[in-house]
Amino acid sequence: MPSKKYHHGDLKNALIKAGVEILAKEGVGGLSLRKVAQRAGVSHSAPYAHFPDKQSLIAAISTEGFNKLYTELEAAISLHTKNPKKQLIGGAQAYIRFAVNNVDTFKIMFSDVLEKEKEYPSFVEISHNTFTLVVGVVKACQDAGVLRNVQPNLMAILVWGQVHGIVSLMLEGQISHTVLDHHDIQDIVSFAVEQMINSQ
Repeated sequence: MPSKKYHHGDLKNALIKAGVEILAKEGVGGLSLRKVAQRAGVSHSAPYAHFPDKQSLIAAISTEGFNKLYTELEAAISLHTKNPKKQLIGGAQAYIRFAVNNVDTFKIMFSDVLEKEKEYPSFVEISHNTFTLVVGVVKACQDAGVLRNVQPNLMAILVWGQVHGIVSLMLEGQISHTVLDHHDIQDIVSFAVEQMINSQ
Protein backbone atom coordinates (compact mmCIF):
# COMPACT_ATOMS: atom_id res chain seq x y z
CA MET A 1 0.00 0.00 0.00
CA PRO A 2 1.46 3.43 -0.91
CA SER A 3 2.65 5.54 1.99
CA LYS A 4 0.57 8.61 2.74
CA LYS A 5 2.24 11.93 1.91
CA TYR A 6 -0.61 14.11 3.09
CA HIS A 7 -2.14 15.02 6.42
CA HIS A 8 -5.35 13.27 7.37
CA GLY A 9 -8.33 15.02 5.84
CA ASP A 10 -6.20 16.97 3.38
CA LEU A 11 -6.31 14.59 0.41
CA LYS A 12 -7.89 17.13 -1.93
CA ASN A 13 -5.11 19.67 -1.39
CA ALA A 14 -2.46 16.95 -1.72
CA LEU A 15 -3.94 15.96 -5.08
CA ILE A 16 -4.05 19.59 -6.23
CA LYS A 17 -0.40 20.06 -5.23
CA ALA A 18 0.59 16.88 -7.08
CA GLY A 19 -1.36 18.03 -10.14
CA VAL A 20 0.46 21.37 -10.17
CA GLU A 21 3.83 19.61 -10.02
CA ILE A 22 2.98 17.27 -12.89
CA LEU A 23 1.53 20.03 -15.08
CA ALA A 24 4.61 22.18 -14.48
CA LYS A 25 7.00 19.41 -15.54
CA GLU A 26 5.05 17.46 -18.16
CA GLY A 27 2.24 19.70 -19.36
CA VAL A 28 -1.41 18.76 -19.70
CA GLY A 29 -0.51 15.75 -21.88
CA GLY A 30 1.42 14.24 -19.00
CA LEU A 31 -1.34 14.71 -16.45
CA SER A 32 -3.50 11.80 -15.37
CA LEU A 33 -5.34 11.00 -12.17
CA ARG A 34 -3.25 7.84 -11.90
CA LYS A 35 -0.03 9.89 -11.93
CA VAL A 36 -1.50 12.36 -9.46
CA ALA A 37 -2.40 9.51 -7.10
CA GLN A 38 1.08 8.06 -7.39
CA ARG A 39 2.77 11.39 -6.66
CA ALA A 40 0.46 12.03 -3.69
CA GLY A 41 1.16 8.53 -2.37
CA VAL A 42 -2.42 7.25 -2.42
CA SER A 43 -4.29 4.47 -4.20
CA HIS A 44 -5.13 4.92 -7.88
CA SER A 45 -8.83 5.15 -7.06
CA ALA A 46 -8.44 7.82 -4.34
CA PRO A 47 -8.56 10.92 -6.62
CA TYR A 48 -11.98 9.95 -7.96
CA ALA A 49 -13.50 10.81 -4.58
CA HIS A 50 -12.80 14.46 -5.45
CA PHE A 51 -12.22 14.63 -9.20
CA PRO A 52 -14.12 12.64 -11.85
CA ASP A 53 -11.53 13.51 -14.52
CA LYS A 54 -8.36 15.50 -15.05
CA GLN A 55 -10.22 18.59 -16.28
CA SER A 56 -12.00 18.83 -12.93
CA LEU A 57 -8.60 18.64 -11.23
CA ILE A 58 -7.25 21.44 -13.46
CA ALA A 59 -10.37 23.48 -12.60
CA ALA A 60 -9.69 22.92 -8.89
CA ILE A 61 -6.06 24.00 -9.30
CA SER A 62 -7.12 27.19 -11.08
CA THR A 63 -9.91 27.87 -8.59
CA GLU A 64 -7.62 27.49 -5.57
CA GLY A 65 -5.08 29.72 -7.29
CA PHE A 66 -7.63 32.47 -7.82
CA ASN A 67 -8.89 32.11 -4.25
CA LYS A 68 -5.39 32.69 -2.96
CA LEU A 69 -4.74 35.55 -5.40
CA TYR A 70 -8.01 37.22 -4.41
CA THR A 71 -7.15 36.94 -0.70
CA GLU A 72 -3.70 38.45 -1.22
CA LEU A 73 -4.97 41.27 -3.43
CA GLU A 74 -7.75 42.12 -0.99
CA ALA A 75 -5.31 42.18 1.93
CA ALA A 76 -2.95 44.51 0.09
CA ILE A 77 -5.74 46.82 -1.04
CA SER A 78 -7.34 47.00 2.42
CA LEU A 79 -4.14 48.49 3.85
CA HIS A 80 -4.85 51.76 2.02
CA THR A 81 -8.60 52.30 2.24
CA LYS A 82 -8.26 56.09 1.97
CA ASN A 83 -5.59 56.19 -0.73
CA PRO A 84 -6.67 54.73 -4.10
CA LYS A 85 -3.26 55.32 -5.69
CA LYS A 86 -1.58 53.26 -2.97
CA GLN A 87 -4.30 50.63 -3.40
CA LEU A 88 -3.43 50.38 -7.09
CA ILE A 89 0.31 50.13 -6.50
CA GLY A 90 -0.14 47.80 -3.50
CA GLY A 91 -2.40 45.52 -5.52
CA ALA A 92 0.16 45.38 -8.33
CA GLN A 93 2.91 44.49 -5.86
CA ALA A 94 0.71 41.76 -4.34
CA TYR A 95 0.13 40.37 -7.83
CA ILE A 96 3.88 40.15 -8.38
CA ARG A 97 4.44 38.40 -5.05
CA PHE A 98 1.72 35.86 -5.80
CA ALA A 99 3.18 35.12 -9.24
CA VAL A 100 6.74 34.77 -7.94
CA ASN A 101 5.72 32.59 -4.97
CA ASN A 102 3.32 30.39 -6.97
CA VAL A 103 4.93 30.26 -10.41
CA ASP A 104 3.51 26.91 -11.53
CA THR A 105 -0.02 27.60 -10.30
CA PHE A 106 0.10 31.11 -11.78
CA LYS A 107 1.01 29.74 -15.22
CA ILE A 108 -1.79 27.14 -15.05
CA MET A 109 -4.38 29.75 -13.99
CA PHE A 110 -3.68 31.85 -17.06
CA SER A 111 -3.15 29.07 -19.58
CA ASP A 112 -5.59 27.36 -21.92
CA VAL A 113 -5.36 23.94 -20.25
CA LEU A 114 -8.78 24.34 -18.64
CA GLU A 115 -11.37 23.50 -21.27
CA LYS A 116 -15.03 24.52 -21.01
CA GLU A 117 -14.34 26.68 -17.96
CA LYS A 118 -18.01 27.71 -17.74
CA GLU A 119 -18.78 24.19 -16.57
CA TYR A 120 -17.01 24.93 -13.28
CA PRO A 121 -19.10 27.50 -11.34
CA SER A 122 -16.59 27.93 -8.51
CA PHE A 123 -13.88 28.86 -10.99
CA VAL A 124 -16.16 31.26 -12.85
CA GLU A 125 -17.22 32.91 -9.59
CA ILE A 126 -13.75 33.50 -8.12
CA SER A 127 -12.22 34.65 -11.42
CA HIS A 128 -15.15 37.08 -11.80
CA ASN A 129 -14.76 38.27 -8.20
CA THR A 130 -11.04 38.86 -8.73
CA PHE A 131 -11.70 41.01 -11.78
CA THR A 132 -14.45 42.86 -9.89
CA LEU A 133 -11.90 43.63 -7.16
CA VAL A 134 -9.60 45.19 -9.76
CA VAL A 135 -12.48 47.18 -11.23
CA GLY A 136 -13.27 48.49 -7.74
CA VAL A 137 -9.75 49.83 -7.31
CA VAL A 138 -9.86 51.37 -10.78
CA LYS A 139 -13.16 53.13 -10.00
CA ALA A 140 -11.74 54.47 -6.74
CA CYS A 141 -8.71 55.79 -8.63
CA GLN A 142 -10.96 57.39 -11.24
CA ASP A 143 -13.08 59.04 -8.55
CA ALA A 144 -9.89 60.42 -6.99
CA GLY A 145 -8.59 61.67 -10.34
CA VAL A 146 -5.71 59.19 -10.33
CA LEU A 147 -6.77 57.36 -13.51
CA ARG A 148 -8.59 58.65 -16.57
CA ASN A 149 -12.37 58.60 -16.27
CA VAL A 150 -13.08 56.11 -19.05
CA GLN A 151 -15.10 52.86 -19.03
CA PRO A 152 -13.94 51.18 -15.77
CA ASN A 153 -14.00 47.62 -17.13
CA LEU A 154 -11.75 48.58 -20.04
CA MET A 155 -9.38 50.50 -17.77
CA ALA A 156 -9.26 47.49 -15.44
CA ILE A 157 -8.27 45.27 -18.39
CA LEU A 158 -5.55 47.79 -19.30
CA VAL A 159 -4.17 47.85 -15.76
CA TRP A 160 -4.34 44.07 -15.28
CA GLY A 161 -2.90 43.42 -18.74
CA GLN A 162 0.00 45.78 -18.13
CA VAL A 163 0.96 44.21 -14.80
CA HIS A 164 0.33 40.63 -15.95
CA GLY A 165 2.29 41.12 -19.15
CA ILE A 166 5.38 42.40 -17.36
CA VAL A 167 5.23 39.64 -14.74
CA SER A 168 4.82 37.01 -17.46
CA LEU A 169 7.81 38.37 -19.39
CA MET A 170 9.87 38.14 -16.22
CA LEU A 171 8.76 34.56 -15.44
CA GLU A 172 9.65 33.49 -19.00
CA GLY A 173 13.07 35.11 -18.76
CA GLN A 174 12.24 37.63 -21.48
CA ILE A 175 13.27 40.82 -19.67
CA SER A 176 16.83 41.81 -20.55
CA HIS A 177 19.45 41.38 -17.83
CA THR A 178 20.67 44.86 -18.68
CA VAL A 179 17.36 46.05 -17.22
CA LEU A 180 17.14 43.57 -14.35
CA ASP A 181 20.70 44.41 -13.26
CA HIS A 182 19.45 47.87 -12.33
CA HIS A 183 15.73 47.39 -11.60
CA ASP A 184 13.84 44.59 -9.88
CA ILE A 185 10.41 43.48 -11.06
CA GLN A 186 8.64 45.57 -8.40
CA ASP A 187 10.38 48.69 -9.69
CA ILE A 188 9.46 47.89 -13.29
CA VAL A 189 5.78 47.30 -12.50
CA SER A 190 5.60 50.38 -10.29
CA PHE A 191 7.07 52.40 -13.18
CA ALA A 192 4.42 51.01 -15.54
CA VAL A 193 1.61 51.88 -13.10
CA GLU A 194 3.01 55.39 -12.65
CA GLN A 195 2.98 55.85 -16.43
CA MET A 196 -0.72 54.95 -16.54
CA ILE A 197 -1.35 57.42 -13.73
CA ASN A 198 0.75 60.20 -15.27
CA SER A 199 -0.75 59.75 -18.75
CA GLN A 200 -4.29 60.48 -17.57
